[in-house]
Amino acid sequence: MIVQSPRQKRTKNGPANAEDRPSRPQPQAAAAGFFAPKNPAGPSNPIPSSSPAFATPVHPLKPFQPPVLTKAAILPIILPPATLRPLAFRTFTKKHSLTLTSTALQELATFIGRHCGSGWREEGLAEKVLEEVARSWKNRNGGVIVEGNSPELKDILKTLEGNMSGGKILTGPRSLSRQNSLLLEPDQDEQHAHSRLGLRPVQSLTREDSNASFGMSGLEFTEEPEDDSVRDVRRWLKIIHAFDQPRLTYNVGKKHFERDPSKPSLLPAASHKTDAFRNRYNVIHQRILRNEAFQSSSVQGSSLRQRTTANGLSSHKITPIANLLGRHGSNHMLLGMLVVLPTGSLAISDLTGTITLDLSHAVAIPEDSAWFTPGMIVLIDGVYEEEEETVTMGNGLSGSSGVGGTIGGRFQGFFIGQPPCEKRRVTLGVSGPDGTGADHTIGGGFGWIDFLGVGSERAVGSKMRKLEHRILRQPAPLEDGRPSRGRAVIIGELNLDQPRSLQALRKILGLYASDPEGCTPMTFVLAGNFTQHAVMARGGSGGSIEYKEFFDALASTLADFPSLLTTATFVFVPGDNDGWVSAFSGGAATPLPRKPVPDLFTSRIRRVFAAANAEAGLANPGKETEKDAGKGGEAIWTTNPSRITLFGPSHEMVLFRDDISARLRRASVRLKNTSKALIEPEPPTTGRDDSTMDNQCPPSSLPDAPDADDEDMADTTMTDAMDVDNAPAPTQKATMLPPPSIPYDVLAARKLVKTILDQGYLAPFRQAIRPVHWDYTSAMYLYPLPTAMVLVDTTAPPFCVTYEGCHVMNPGSILVPGRKGAARWIEYELPGVGGPGTGGGRVRECTF
Repeated sequence: MIVQSPRQKRTKNGPANAEDRPSRPQPQAAAAGFFAPKNPAGPSNPIPSSSPAFATPVHPLKPFQPPVLTKAAILPIILPPATLRPLAFRTFTKKHSLTLTSTALQELATFIGRHCGSGWREEGLAEKVLEEVARSWKNRNGGVIVEGNSPELKDILKTLEGNMSGGKILTGPRSLSRQNSLLLEPDQDEQHAHSRLGLRPVQSLTREDSNASFGMSGLEFTEEPEDDSVRDVRRWLKIIHAFDQPRLTYNVGKKHFERDPSKPSLLPAASHKTDAFRNRYNVIHQRILRNEAFQSSSVQGSSLRQRTTANGLSSHKITPIANLLGRHGSNHMLLGMLVVLPTGSLAISDLTGTITLDLSHAVAIPEDSAWFTPGMIVLIDGVYEEEEETVTMGNGLSGSSGVGGTIGGRFQGFFIGQPPCEKRRVTLGVSGPDGTGADHTIGGGFGWIDFLGVGSERAVGSKMRKLEHRILRQPAPLEDGRPSRGRAVIIGELNLDQPRSLQALRKILGLYASDPEGCTPMTFVLAGNFTQHAVMARGGSGGSIEYKEFFDALASTLADFPSLLTTATFVFVPGDNDGWVSAFSGGAATPLPRKPVPDLFTSRIRRVFAAANAEAGLANPGKETEKDAGKGGEAIWTTNPSRITLFGPSHEMVLFRDDISARLRRASVRLKNTSKALIEPEPPTTGRDDSTMDNQCPPSSLPDAPDADDEDMADTTMTDAMDVDNAPAPTQKATMLPPPSIPYDVLAARKLVKTILDQGYLAPFRQAIRPVHWDYTSAMYLYPLPTAMVLVDTTAPPFCVTYEGCHVMNPGSILVPGRKGAARWIEYELPGVGGPGTGGGRVRECTF
């Protein structure tokens, strides 16, 4: 049976002759005609028709194919790394402060030779490629040293390879390949996308703007803040807990800080204790080697001449303890930690060994300027003495002599001093006062290191300072004498089990609640101990129920000041008597850092803040949207210690609660008492409540010289005699020596501040006296120096002291000892907010 096509049935108008049609159609042709479309479309129709039933085009549309960019032919060459080294050094090292390894230079030479060809030098193709690689490396936080086998460098080269044509990097809108979209965020514009990828934007960027893309992703920084919530200073205030702070270790080989990839633990292995000491020693050692007193001139006139620095001062050299063997009677300077041997004698230990120490004739340099206790890393100048009876009479440790153990003999120390401190701007490697000068590196600065997770100084520091100037330092609000918004109220130890403490707090809050709208302080800091005794350990009277009732009473007091609860951030720092850790410590020294007070006891305070924000129509903290961020007040229970950052790395304030003065007096090393008369004192400072101090040039070999920038802080010398360790009672001393022109409280404060900041560590004691969690020692470092530090110490007098650019404040207790109805606190204002030369803290008092 043959099926005939419908077209073949239409014979009415067909041809007349039989020759014009086939006599017998083929089966395949007939089947093809049967399934053929009934309404064929003419090829001349430019617009495809649509079926009325399905509304689909009859002819399917061709898929869109973007035009393929034809790459210009490049003749690859073999480019030796030595030929590329000068250009790579000029781009990476001089311009971007990066260091190329030999493997990285080989990878770059191979890549440029393959994709740039013979025109790499004449046409400037290699310079552009190296520039984009350096920028991309910074954007990926690759570190100072560029490794050739690192996956970051391989990924950067792979990205550039897909965006190069004829040896040039494409900058058009379609030049980005699909693999680069992983580095972009959906809310970023094209210009920011180019800078994030390390590609050159269409509009040229200055070096300052290109460097600012490093570390910007976590800050959500906008150049022109338009919303009122963004203009609020609390929008840029961040509380960093000790357990959330980045854990950094110093790599001696790379001379660079690196993140510790291991997972921290509260019960780590015993080797972590050694790692903590090693990292602390390396940080201080590298800091000392950058000091001018330890840098000798490269040109030596004579081998017998004493080594001198560029300023003409004597240069010093640190000798490892292991190198003392066989050098009897020679003079050396040691850097090590004061330790107590199992035999009970004092010794000094570094990374190479330990040696017994004799400080019976040692004098502190400058005299009586700092404390010295076991657990501190100090500089000691003296003579090494070998003793034959060390082994025969058993005075040493048997079986531990030699390199790495206790070395035989003893080290007779004559001068002892703290390691010289380093200014914050020198550590970060930024020149100019407070880092506002030209953008270049000094020495071995760490400006690209993000120490707190808020961005590095060289990445966002300059832009954050511009933002601070627009938000805080406007002259209009200060013309009528109104207070500044950039203030922090620091309230010392607040014992809630004393009713007078709440009365004093109510009086202080009432003073600031009367400030004009928009001029209230941005934050209030309240420190523990919140009870006089360890209530959780049944100390005194009561238990956990009474402990919660104390905080409920505090909530009732705060509820009377809704204007402060909705416009300020309240930060609560716990003490040793606060829960939970005090339940088993009984108020003794607890391991640092310690966690905040549990939410179980502070729930009512949080409800008070939520109710105040809801009544004012503001967003609750933690639940607000991005648009409403920072509008409502909040209460933050932080760790001890913790940090407050404002405008990224521009301002850093350390919060620490510890009675460190009493601990220093109990554990200090007794030194030689000099009977010389007092040096003629300079007149005391007047007109300011705070005191300033600096490192004075020592009269002996120990270095402690300040920079030229400290001339404005040289109010008084640190050589005023004040023997605290072995001096008689203060009343007897007043009869023996002339009364000093500087008050005793000021000298004691300077001694405390110099000790802590020179050590660069918040707990410079033995583990048995002040234990520290080995995996969280990064939170205890004061390196780089913060801009401000709150040291709540009730055993020291209240003070405000500036040392090496760091403003240290101690409010003491809220109740003034020995005075009834008097309250004391500290008001801190950001430097320069009220005008040039303003800022800092001042101790305030009131009666209630």
